[in-house]
Amino acid sequence: MSFGQGGPYGPGGGAPQPPTPDWNALADDTAARGRRRTWLLAGGGLLATGAVAAIVAIAVTSGDNKGSGSNASASRLPTPQDLPSGSSTPEPTFSNVAPPAPPKPLDIISSAKRDKAPLSAGTLFPEKKAVTQGRGYTKAATSTASNCASVAQGGLAPALSGNGCRKLFRATYSRNGVAVTVGVAVFDTKAAAEKAKKQAEGGVAALTGGGVNFCHGPVCRRSTNAIGRYAYFTISGYTSGKSVTTSDTKALGAGRDLADYAFRRILARGNTQASAAASATD
Repeated sequence: MSFGQGGPYGPGGGAPQPPTPDWNALADDTAARGRRRTWLLAGGGLLATGAVAAIVAIAVTSGDNKGSGSNASASRLPTPQDLPSGSSTPEPTFSNVAPPAPPKPLDIISSAKRDKAPLSAGTLFPEKKAVTQGRGYTKAATSTASNCASVAQGGLAPALSGNGCRKLFRATYSRNGVAVTVGVAVFDTKAAAEKAKKQAEGGVAALTGGGVNFCHGPVCRRSTNAIGRYAYFTISGYTSGKSVTTSDTKALGAGRDLADYAFRRILARGNTQASAAASATD
């Protein structure tokens, strides 16, 4: 059987022949794939560059947070492991024991065991004038009696000796025709002085001297008081020999002035000794 020309396998018959490629189409496709690769490479480069920049920025920021300067690690905060375990400087110590309170002047002059300052007519009555409320009284004479009852009148004598009076110091002052003798009796304790004060009847005898003579016969005014281990007394009257009446204010006022002076002189002993004790403990 003869198929003639143009059989199923192409002209001439025999084995089939591959189709001829479209070279123009292939060239266009190759060019298109080249352009796409070029764009992908360029985009990848940009992404890589951005990633590096981001890494650098993070590193710089992290370094700034750790500290400034050329050596950031030198300024970082220490960890507990970095701190020293001990110190060569000794720690201060504090005591809960309060320092002793300074002695009180009245406590000192209330007991012979604490009241150790020199004691005499000169230390009790040192000034030539006793001044109270602006009124000055001139000192005329002083005396010291170891036998307290010997310079006391009336019921004061047994009150002094019965309570253990050690000494009795007297001083006489005068002003404008009025004279006052102030006497200070010394005991071992405050209780003894207070007891003598309560038992006292009569008064201290007037001390004559220095041109002053009074209260030897006429009526005079008396007072009695105490502070600490000391009892103190006054007797006041006129140098003219005139008696003091119940309505008299001049002699009474002079007696009060000298009683106040004696009080302040006794208390001054306590103040002086208390200040010395406080200074010794500083």
